[in-house]
Amino acid sequence: MNDEPADIADYRARARAWLADNLERRPAGAPAPTTRGHASVESVARQRPIQRALYEAGYAGISWPSEYGGQGLTAAHERAFNEEAQAFSMPDFGVVGGTTFGVCARTMLLHASPEFLARHIPPILRGDELWVQFFSEPGAGSDLAGITTRATRDGDRWVLNGSKIWSSGAYYADYGMCLARTNWDVPKHRGLTWFAVRADAPGVTVRPIREINGGTEFCEEFFDDVELTDDDVIGEVNHGWSVAQTMLVFERGGGSLNVLPPASTQRLAPDLVDLARRTGREKDPYVRQLIARAQVNDYALSQLSRRVSGLMRASKGGEAGLASYGKLAIGTFTPIRARIGVEIGRASALLWPEGDEDAMAPAVNYLNGRVMSIAGGTNEVQRNAIGERVLGLPREPSFDTDRPFNEVVRNARNWSGKVG
Repeated sequence: MNDEPADIADYRARARAWLADNLERRPAGAPAPTTRGHASVESVARQRPIQRALYEAGYAGISWPSEYGGQGLTAAHERAFNEEAQAFSMPDFGVVGGTTFGVCARTMLLHASPEFLARHIPPILRGDELWVQFFSEPGAGSDLAGITTRATRDGDRWVLNGSKIWSSGAYYADYGMCLARTNWDVPKHRGLTWFAVRADAPGVTVRPIREINGGTEFCEEFFDDVELTDDDVIGEVNHGWSVAQTMLVFERGGGSLNVLPPASTQRLAPDLVDLARRTGREKDPYVRQLIARAQVNDYALSQLSRRVSGLMRASKGGEAGLASYGKLAIGTFTPIRARIGVEIGRASALLWPEGDEDAMAPAVNYLNGRVMSIAGGTNEVQRNAIGERVLGLPREPSFDTDRPFNEVVRNARNWSGKVG
């Protein structure tokens, strides 16, 4: 910070003063808001005025285009504000906050029409619109191009029918970015279109899914004759796969491409050290080795994130493959760290006083440990992307890529994999 240009240093000072005058400081040791986790409709409602205050003060969308309500400043300005804001209670929209600001809105900015952006980006920055992804389906997960939710043209409107699943936080979202099939007579990567769908629109049913940890972060949605218009289209009709590719880049770690993450300076795996102390095992040599392993992995992941972010900022067209490095690392290291917590806690990681969130954390982390190795594309999908898009290895054989999708669906039950 001592070597910052004068304009950034001045901006930082003004941001620090505004934060001190307008937001509450986080209690010492309190965790910062995350882009994952459960939220209630009531808690989200309490966060919206905080987001509006940020917007009205000019601290929302700092590096976003000014014509759509952003400030049009640089990544350095955004990074300076984020660093100063770490000590304060910022808006916490749970997982939908990360999806709205880190994935959906950034994808819109690159693909949606100016008219669409003018309608939706300012409300997003004000906290009036929270967005989720209506992407995966019961029969289309890793093979996202195989979706069968359809939008059919009917005069001057579109009619949406089908279902989606694994939409994180959809029960308290305002909108969903929905991928639908609009042409069945072309190969599966074509004929796809993105739509903006209100979560409370007539014909939309959102159902939370009870998870193994007792939470309901994930949801499934059903669309029954939902009426949409051309104003709801994001990108070009029948060219939605390019939009999907952009979204996947952001979802897999590219959501903060304009802000290089700071180097990790956190103290030695603080949650695991605290766990070892609570269980009286802080001097156990085996436990100390486990904590050291977790710290090395945490540091490696931090440095990899910095490296990948830098490469992605300089990349021209290889972003999807590069983003897979970060996603694969998270999917690999998270279950290892989760198991370490259970090994340190032993019996206390399996039993705890009711309502003690710190004590239940090792068990919850263990139950959720495999989430990031599956959600947003499995580890195997990430390895394929790295091999094909970064290393230039041959693509895996595919027997349906060039066939009309209606033919693929019709023959799916008897598919032999033979060509011709």
